[in-house]
Amino acid sequence: MTDLLGIRRPIIQGGLAYLARAELAAAVSNAGGLGQITATTLPDAAALAREIAAVRQLTREPFGVNFALGHRPIDDLLHTALDLKVPVISVTGGNPAPYVDRILASGARLMVLVAGVRAAKKAEALGASVIIAVGVEGGGHLGRDDVGTLVLTRRLVDAVEVPVVASGGIGDGRQLLAALGLGAAGVEMGTRFVATRECAAHPRYKEALIRHDIHETTIIERSLGRPGRTLPSPHVAKIQALESSGANLEELLPLIQGNVNYRAAVEGALEEGFVWAGQVTGLIHDIPTVQELLDRLESEAIHSMNTLVTLFRAHGEVTEQ
Repeated sequence: MTDLLGIRRPIIQGGLAYLARAELAAAVSNAGGLGQITATTLPDAAALAREIAAVRQLTREPFGVNFALGHRPIDDLLHTALDLKVPVISVTGGNPAPYVDRILASGARLMVLVAGVRAAKKAEALGASVIIAVGVEGGGHLGRDDVGTLVLTRRLVDAVEVPVVASGGIGDGRQLLAALGLGAAGVEMGTRFVATRECAAHPRYKEALIRHDIHETTIIERSLGRPGRTLPSPHVAKIQALESSGANLEELLPLIQGNVNYRAAVEGALEEGFVWAGQVTGLIHDIPTVQELLDRLESEAIHSMNTLVTLFRAHGEVTEQ
C-alpha cells in the first residue's frame, strides 16, 4: 500500500466531515501518512479547488480527496479533483460504480471503504487499489452488520487480493501492529486525528474525546439504515428518542442534517448537536501534533513487535535470520 500510494508510513487519515481540511491533510502527508481533504461538506467545487491548492502549498507529498456518497451530487466536485490531478480518491458510504471509470482514467488511485465481504469484492472488481475495512467500533457512519474491526479485517484479507486497510477504533501503535499481524497493509484513523492540533475541530470537541471512555459512545440513525457512532449529548438523546418512537426521515432530518453537526464539531455547541466519535475515545489522552502522533505510533508498533519477538524467541518459535 505504501508503494501504491507513495507514502512512507501505512497510516491513512479518514475523511472527517467539515474537519478534513488542508492543514490537517498536509500535516498527515508531511508526517509520512496519507492526508485527505473531505469534499462533500465543502460548499462548492471552487472551495474544493482552493483546499487542494492550499494542501499543495503545504506539502509536496501525496494526498487524497474523500467523497462521502449519498449526501449531495458529487459530479462537479469529482471533476474538479480529477482535473487538478489529485493522486488518490477515496469513496465512502455508497456505491462507487458510477464514478470509477472517470477516477481510473485520470490515473488516480481509488480507495473504497466497506463494511462487508460482498462490498469489498465488488470494489476490487471495479478496480479499487485499496479496500478500507471499517468495523463497528468506528466513528461516523458505519456498515449495518455490526462486525468488529478485528474480525472484519481478517475476513477481508482473505476475500480480496488488493491491500486491505483496517479502520474503526484504532488510535495507537499497538493497534497498528495488530492490524499488520492480521494481514492488513495499514490502518485508517478518523477520531484519533480529530484530537490533534492541526485539526479544525473545536477545542471542546477535542477535550470531549479525551474525557469520554470506550463505552460512552452511542449510535444514531440506525432506524434509517445508516447507523453512525457519536458522542452522547442531550441532542443525541432527542434523536434516539424520536427513532424509538418510529419517527420518519422527514421528522428526523432537522436534527441530523449537516449544519447541526457543523455547529457542534466546529463551533463547539456540543449540547445542541452531535459529533462523530469511535470507541477509540477511551484511548485518547492528549492532543499532540500530527507529527508527534505518527512518530509515537511507529515507536509503539516497533516496541510491541520487539516484545513479541522476544516472547516467541524465548519459546523457541523465532530463529535468527
